[in-house]
Amino acid sequence: MIKQNQKEKSTSTRRDFLRNSTAAVFASTIAARLGNVPYVHAAGSDMIRVGLIGCGGRGTGAADQVVRAAPNVKLIAMADAFKDRLDESRQTLLKNHGDKIDVPADRCFVGFDAYQKVIASDINYVILATPPGFRPGHLKAAVEAGKNIFTEKPVAVDGPGIRTCLEAYEEAKAKGLFIGAGTQRHHQTGYLETLKQIHGGAIGEIVAARCYWNQGSIWKKDRQSTWSDMEYQMRNWYYYTWLCGDHIVEQHVHNLDVINWAMQAHPVRALGMGGRQVRTGPEYGHIYDHFTVDYEYENGVHMMSMCRQIDNCDNSVSEALVGTKGTCQVNRYTIKGEKNWRFPGKDNDAYLQEHTDLIESIRSAKPVNELKNVTESTLTAIMGRMSAYTGKMVTWDEALNSHEDLFPKELTWGKMPFPTVAMPGQTQLA
Repeated sequence: MIKQNQKEKSTSTRRDFLRNSTAAVFASTIAARLGNVPYVHAAGSDMIRVGLIGCGGRGTGAADQVVRAAPNVKLIAMADAFKDRLDESRQTLLKNHGDKIDVPADRCFVGFDAYQKVIASDINYVILATPPGFRPGHLKAAVEAGKNIFTEKPVAVDGPGIRTCLEAYEEAKAKGLFIGAGTQRHHQTGYLETLKQIHGGAIGEIVAARCYWNQGSIWKKDRQSTWSDMEYQMRNWYYYTWLCGDHIVEQHVHNLDVINWAMQAHPVRALGMGGRQVRTGPEYGHIYDHFTVDYEYENGVHMMSMCRQIDNCDNSVSEALVGTKGTCQVNRYTIKGEKNWRFPGKDNDAYLQEHTDLIESIRSAKPVNELKNVTESTLTAIMGRMSAYTGKMVTWDEALNSHEDLFPKELTWGKMPFPTVAMPGQTQLA
């Protein structure tokens, strides 16, 4: 049982959460009314001019979705580190949406500085979809340039990156910029209605939670003789923590985000374990293939988190809650307890809806800024990774204030050190 003072502390935390969220929206709304917000006028009529930074599978998907999300939306600029990825993405988008893709050769940018050229172009909506290690710098640059942003998750891979994102959030809020994030469950009808039930007290006080992202192995690319160390790592970005954050950060962040959403808070500490049991060869970089983390929230509630990328195992991508009055299988939109409930409606395409919602916010001058939420969910995942890598209990403040900066000081197409595999009991917290 949760002690009474812990319950009161939890209630206070949630009230603070709601009060701060309301205050942020109110402040942004006032800014919009004063005319300080760079938004597109007249709902449904003015052109949304999109720039895409990161032309891989997720970036191409996001560009496909944004041009279908609302009328008068065009993709006008693209950037990627690799020309072949950009060309492939551009051809696919032109084939599927020719009249909505206006990206001539002089608005196709390649290289490490390509993002700067897209941001400097005549766009008013930028999609950030590169590997996550680049995200803090790209967010900082886009906010400084006064652009409205759709950022994919996660938004960082380490503490310094998280701090950059939180600074960008504050600057964007002050400027009245609109920021949406790729935590699409926040725009998915079934999740929205289920969390509405949870926050309305359908299962009482939450006393425990669990979430999983367990699946089989993922893609990898064989090294080509012409690739430098840097190119090889970037082509296989998922297997390098400086680019990906490990799969607990890149993928499992979705499930962790749902539990934080339900709790209306973030964990305060984590104790995790994990390792490389199957993906042991150098072609798999240095990330782990499994994690299990015990997260604890300020009110004493624990969340059991598990993620795995190993073939021929039981799989689950899910979130569940236990309350004083019942239980909820969140991903199935079901509640069992004093009053059983199941979401009765039809689910939507959340990947499409997240762009529709952001564009509607821009056009109606109803400010939205999802950056802080996705940043806190990202740090939740980073905290779990740090604990599993070191074998140590890691607190929220330790993760937030960590000096472990994984991103290279200089980006060049040449030699690049290959990180060693973290070993619990030997790897130290930074």
